[in-house]
Amino acid sequence: MTDIPGIVITGASGRMGRMLIETVLASDKARLVGVTERAGHDWVGRDLGEALGGAANGVPVSDDPIEVIAQAQAIIDFTSPAATVAHAELAAQARAVHVIGTTGLSDNDLKSIGTAARHAPIVRAGNMSLGVNLLVQLTRQVAKALDEDFDIEIVEAHHRHKVDAPSGTALMLGEAAADGRGVTLETHSDRGRDGITGARDQGKIGFSAIRGGDVVGEHDVIFASEGERVVLRHLATDRAIFARGALKAALWAQDKGPGEYDMMDVLAVER
Repeated sequence: MTDIPGIVITGASGRMGRMLIETVLASDKARLVGVTERAGHDWVGRDLGEALGGAANGVPVSDDPIEVIAQAQAIIDFTSPAATVAHAELAAQARAVHVIGTTGLSDNDLKSIGTAARHAPIVRAGNMSLGVNLLVQLTRQVAKALDEDFDIEIVEAHHRHKVDAPSGTALMLGEAAADGRGVTLETHSDRGRDGITGARDQGKIGFSAIRGGDVVGEHDVIFASEGERVVLRHLATDRAIFARGALKAALWAQDKGPGEYDMMDVLAVER
């Protein structure tokens, strides 16, 4: 038996899954106790090391998250909304930390995750990087300082394979901007302009999404007024920053009680 937390990675074959596996295996503060893939995937039943193209490492790829999660102290999950909701219920039953980097979650998904958080700690963030979470705080402060004479636009860029838009990070930034203005994003969001849209509505928070190539993640928050602009920017050049942040969250939450947390809590950033 060891006091080092056992980590399960879901969606092992994906871009983030592979990066998370590499990060956990390289850590001396956590151990990889299992990985999962969807039923029917050609990795299922194989040794993880061999599936990754290297030497066997003794960790089998499973399509049974119930069995795998039961032996873990934490699950790191960058999969799909439906899978994440199912994993949240299993993590709650196992009283294991659930770190969620999945984006595109619906209100019903979030409600289900909130129910699971009554039984185990859940750390959920649209972005796990330190820099982005500092950008969220700056966005809130600048939005609070500048009135509606400054239009707010959030422009984000990601690789061609990303399936949701706006990104989870862009929505985090939009929520921060709305909070700084004392409004809700639900009532002040402006998305998907096309055709003859008319003039921009004052006070709206606009979103634009760019998809192409292998862009890891770029986010600009633009405050534009007559004669001047303030631009806050974060550029991610290596998705390892997200994996390191997720592992940090999994370790931080080991002694925390049930509840919903985010990276602001993990990083002890004042709100």
